[in-house]
Amino acid sequence: MIQPSPSSPRILVIHGPNLNLLGQREPEIYGRTTLAEINGHLTALGAQLGLTLDTFQSNHEGAIVDHIQQAAGVYDGLIINAAAFTHTSIAIRDALAMLKTPVIEVHLSNIHRREPFRHMSLTAGVVTGQIVGLGAAGYALALRGLAEMVRPAVTMV
Repeated sequence: MIQPSPSSPRILVIHGPNLNLLGQREPEIYGRTTLAEINGHLTALGAQLGLTLDTFQSNHEGAIVDHIQQAAGVYDGLIINAAAFTHTSIAIRDALAMLKTPVIEVHLSNIHRREPFRHMSLTAGVVTGQIVGLGAAGYALALRGLAEMVRPAVTMV
């Protein structure tokens, strides 16, 4: 097990609107896992992977934009579930576009199998990758993917 050090890569996880209600809101679509459980699992997994993890949730578009902008030069990677803002926010898209670090977009449900207005992700064109439809496990997969991208390469002998 790799433990994070003060110089370990830093990852920011941003959760968008209504995700504070996970486990209660439409569990047949979003599952029964709470946001606190997701964040706890990600923090533990991050420690195992040698990463330092910070999480943030907001129902307010401007607060999410502020956090993305503040992440530049501070974090080595970002995971974002912009939730409904995925389909509506050019401001979040533009903030993500200015980052020079890898960004993984996560959605608990498969947005491509839902209502037509959810099929379009405004943020997809500026992120490194997208994970949809795998529930809370999608966050862990995103974190593992970022770990591979941001950790220094290990030389094979």
